[in-house]
Amino acid sequence: MKPIKVGLLGIGTVGSGTFNVLKRNQEEIQRRAGRGIEIAMVADLDVGRAKEVVGEGVQVVADARAVIANPEIDIVIELIGGYGIAKALVLEAIAAGKHVVTANKALLAVHGTEIFAAAQAKGVMVAFEAAVAGGIPIIKALREGLTANSIQWVAGIINGTTNFILSEMRDKGLDFGVVLKEAQRLGYAEADPTFDIEGVDAAHKVTLMSAIAFGIPVQFDKAYVEGITKLGAADIKYAEQLGYRIKLLGITKRTAQGIELRVHPSLVPTQRLIANVEGAMNAVMVQGDAVGTTLYYGKGAGAEPTASAVIADLVDITRLHTADPLNRVPHLAFQPGAMSNLSVLPMSEVVTSYYLRLRVADQAGVLAKLTGLLAQADISIDAVLQREADQVSLAGENQTDVIILTHDTREGTLNDVLAQMQALPTVMAPIVRIRKEELN
Repeated sequence: MKPIKVGLLGIGTVGSGTFNVLKRNQEEIQRRAGRGIEIAMVADLDVGRAKEVVGEGVQVVADARAVIANPEIDIVIELIGGYGIAKALVLEAIAAGKHVVTANKALLAVHGTEIFAAAQAKGVMVAFEAAVAGGIPIIKALREGLTANSIQWVAGIINGTTNFILSEMRDKGLDFGVVLKEAQRLGYAEADPTFDIEGVDAAHKVTLMSAIAFGIPVQFDKAYVEGITKLGAADIKYAEQLGYRIKLLGITKRTAQGIELRVHPSLVPTQRLIANVEGAMNAVMVQGDAVGTTLYYGKGAGAEPTASAVIADLVDITRLHTADPLNRVPHLAFQPGAMSNLSVLPMSEVVTSYYLRLRVADQAGVLAKLTGLLAQADISIDAVLQREADQVSLAGENQTDVIILTHDTREGTLNDVLAQMQALPTVMAPIVRIRKEELN
């Protein structure tokens, strides 16, 4: 059987990795797929550099639409990124009857509903294993491996840049800004790291996992997103003393009221395996009713780890290329006509527990006043840590940190109490609030 022909749009880091891994392991891949997989055409604005990567025998063009227009191309790999031209090219490839493989989590998180509907109508596949957690096969696990389960929750470290920064802050006791500069110097963080450090990249990924886990449309606009820019070394130190580590988690949960979809720093007990994921590594925990808790760990970025996921998608499509579209695995795991209309909860309705750090005047009765306000709101306390006075204000008052861990409560209720606490004359600085996830 002749090889299936693939067109590659963009041959940067991941594109080069995909081409090289496919070439290096072509015999093994063919044995798995049942036929050869050949990148026959590449589009990149830097034609000269692209030719250096692919060598002889592969057509290189500057115009991506020339790849889509080629009738011999069966699968188009989109590795351009972003929402703009990438969206137009993906929809054009689908309209031309091409299957699509993409690593573009931003595109699918924002425009996935439109793209998957177009692919369904045309009878082609859109595969996106590489869009979430790099080389970790989490999409396949959620969509196929755990298909017998009612998924209860998914929680993941799904951005390597932020995990590297938090690991360095903990190990070296440094503040965020110092470690960010070091991460940029080492190449772990981009020159403009906004999408990573503000949690947007993780939110794109957890939006896709939520859709697959619960059979809901992709709804990035409903996600709560909070990054790590306001975290201080003091909070990481206090968390460690209390038996926790701080991780930026993407979390999605099924509740009786609806679906939680959120990204934010979280205190995680140090005995959880995911709390010990360090550096730029990724990990995802999934709780299913039948299987219990499963953990998926590995490299979340990089040329060849991501290429591993891209090529896995190519093999899947090659195997199913001639199959009846109705017998293929649905894009979001659930049949298109059976998607749920469960709503995504606003953050004020989410129930979780909290770490609070308050900078207060070192006076008698301050702690009693704070705990009294929590008690009035029916918020129970798990632990309190009060430090010795370590600073004197301009007015000559001693100041200290009070750390309070709460039991589960509704976020909207806590927000009201925090406003009352902040208004107290003995609270000397903005209150730090970090959510706590036991991940039982």
